[in-house]
Amino acid sequence: MSDALDVLVINPGGRKRIYQSLGDELTAIEPPMWARLITGYLIDKGFSTDILDTEALGLDEQEVVERVKGASPRLIVLVVYGHQPSASTQSMVAARVLAQEFKQQKLDSQIVIVGGHVAALPERTLKEEPIDFACSGEGPETCAQLIQALKNNSSLREVQGLVWQDEFGQIINNPNPPLITDLDNELHGNVWHMLPMKSYRAHNWQCFGEMDKRMPYASIYTTLGCPYKCVFCCINAPFHESNYRCRSPQVVVDEIDVLVRNYNVKTFKIVDEMFVLKKNHYLKICQLLAEKPYASELNIWAYARVDTVRKDTLALMRKAGIRWLALGIESADETVRDGAKKSLNSEDIVNIVHDIQAADINVIGNYIFGLPNDSLTTMRATLDLAKNLNCDFANFYSAMAYPGSKLYRDAIQNNIELPKEWSGYSQHSKDCLPLATEFESAATVLKFRDDAFHEYFENENYLNFIEQKFGKDTRTHIEKMSGARLCRDIVDVEP
Repeated sequence: MSDALDVLVINPGGRKRIYQSLGDELTAIEPPMWARLITGYLIDKGFSTDILDTEALGLDEQEVVERVKGASPRLIVLVVYGHQPSASTQSMVAARVLAQEFKQQKLDSQIVIVGGHVAALPERTLKEEPIDFACSGEGPETCAQLIQALKNNSSLREVQGLVWQDEFGQIINNPNPPLITDLDNELHGNVWHMLPMKSYRAHNWQCFGEMDKRMPYASIYTTLGCPYKCVFCCINAPFHESNYRCRSPQVVVDEIDVLVRNYNVKTFKIVDEMFVLKKNHYLKICQLLAEKPYASELNIWAYARVDTVRKDTLALMRKAGIRWLALGIESADETVRDGAKKSLNSEDIVNIVHDIQAADINVIGNYIFGLPNDSLTTMRATLDLAKNLNCDFANFYSAMAYPGSKLYRDAIQNNIELPKEWSGYSQHSKDCLPLATEFESAATVLKFRDDAFHEYFENENYLNFIEQKFGKDTRTHIEKMSGARLCRDIVDVEP
């Protein structure tokens, strides 16, 4: 790192605190998207900027402090977006540890924290965390204005999106800047050369049958935000509206081309909350990718909704290298799904999953237990649906009131118990505390979720399917994965 930086952008990581033992081998280590975007934005504005991915480098707190001392940045930007919207809150755990260490070491740098969680709770974040500033918006422009103000010793009142304390101790929440619309040129994130590219790896399931291809790995984005309003989702917290912005398909494919040619990356994640949505956008990307000489070597996964997948587009998607689609199925019960703003027909779910698999694209089914109208009966129906669909992989979640979501606002309004620590919002943490439903306690929901994981992945029908499709080694891998149970505090208290 260079001396006397204007800004050091830090990804605090914290995988082990969030995932318990699962973080050692099974989870992905992803390039930090928003840290990339902010770094590129600041460099384009003329500020000397570096990026430090503490998670990918496996640095402990003291090693991070030494890196910061060596860089001597005027401003530290702690980025707590996470690799999906729900991960922002749990990433606060590692961010707090680092911020405390910086303050204890009496570093000269000032600290601003940005991310979805921060944007949802900006004033609370400023009050509770050992930081100097918080950001109530998406971050890049606020960080640029803040470092300029610090360098000029000018008023902070003009820094859009900044949350700060004046000389009287009063918290000031400045109005947010307009959202950046020129994603291609202003939020390009082309700072790959500044990242430890050899350290990133894909999730275990993405490389079933070819585990040696988990590395090298990269994650990119083609859109920001989501036009839908699912009650459990917090993706639009930093945007303050249901927003959906797109990058140009050619720019997306050019970035993939750089990663393939310069870093030999063939395994990708598209981080968009909803990649399969606008046909003229995602199909153009697929058309351009399908023309590449390396298209057949690509292994890309992306998110879709059951009601946005079209059977006649699947062949092109597979030709473009999309081998996995993650579907938000959520619940088998239509009443529960309607309460979550996901009005899908059960028959459509079954048909679409089968259509995707018939196109040689693997399916990850995402299911949620403990939505507001859930009971043991409806949760059982959801698990039975998951087993009947027999997707290539499944994620089982318990409903959480993530800050920035409607569930969080409703929980606060109705005095519903929420996790005492930010780590409790992690699906896999020891102190995980999901929402209680109208019919079931939080402990019942969490126990059902954990039992469902083991019932699904230890089911002989699923294991035989996996062995036939991906080989015996993959079956053995899954059996090992499901061999250990997560430790939970709440189950001990309320079986």
